[in-house]
Amino acid sequence: MDQKIKTVAHIGYTAKGVVYALTGILALMAALDLGGQKLGKLQIIEFLENQAFGKIILALLGLGLSCYAFWRFIQSLQDPEGIGNDAKGIVKRISFFISGAVYLGLGIYAITEIFRENEGGGNSMPAGGQTETYLLVIIGLGLAIKSIYQFIKAIKGDFLNKFDLNSISDSQKRGIIKKLGYSGLVSRGIVVGIISYFFIKAGMDLSSSGDIKGTKEAFSFLEQSTSGPWLFALVSIGLLCYGVYMFAMAKYRSYDD
Repeated sequence: MDQKIKTVAHIGYTAKGVVYALTGILALMAALDLGGQKLGKLQIIEFLENQAFGKIILALLGLGLSCYAFWRFIQSLQDPEGIGNDAKGIVKRISFFISGAVYLGLGIYAITEIFRENEGGGNSMPAGGQTETYLLVIIGLGLAIKSIYQFIKAIKGDFLNKFDLNSISDSQKRGIIKKLGYSGLVSRGIVVGIISYFFIKAGMDLSSSGDIKGTKEAFSFLEQSTSGPWLFALVSIGLLCYGVYMFAMAKYRSYDD
C-alpha cells in the first residue's frame, strides 16, 4: 500500500482518538462531579473552539477527521486490503463509506466553525410527516446493527487482527492494547445502542417533537439508570479507552500491501 495512504490513515486514527478520548475524559469528570461535561462529537468541536488557540486546534482536527474520512473512502471504493465483493465484504465496504461520510461531515463542520461566529444550536429536526418518522426508524435500526457489531467484535476479538502484535516486543503493551480494544468496543456498543433506541422511539412516537438525541443524552440516560453515576463513569472510561485504542491503531496498525 502506498505510504502516503498509510500516513493519511495514521493521521485519521489519531484525530478520531482525540475526539473519543476527550469525550471520555469530560464525561468521566462529569460523572465524578469534577466539572466535566456530557458532550457528543459536535459539542466536542464547539468545546475545542472555545479553548486557547481554538481556531488552530479546529483546523488540525478538521484536517485529521477529513483524513480519516478519506481513508474510509479508500477502503470502501478501492478495497486495498482485499475485503472482497461477497455479501459480507460489500456490507463492510458500505459501512466504511457511511463512516467516511459521517467523519467528512465532522471535518467540514470543524473547519467551517473557524470562520463562523458562535451561534446557539442544537441537534433537532423539525417535526414532520411519515417520511421523517420512517427515516428515524431506519437510522435507529442501522445504529442498532452497529451496536451489536461492536459487541461481536469485542467477543470475537478479531479487532486484534489489524495489529501487527508480533512487532510489539513488550508483552505488557500487547495486553494493554487488547484491554483497550475490549473495553472501548463494549462502551461504544452501549452508547450507540442507547442512541439507536432514541431514534427508533422518536420515529415510532407520532407525537414526538422531532428532537434528535445523541451521545450527550445517552450519557444522561446512563446517569439516570438504577446504577446511577457508576455505570456512566464506567462507560466514560471505556470511551476514553477507545480513544487511546485509536492512538494505538495509528501507531501499530498493520496494512495488507
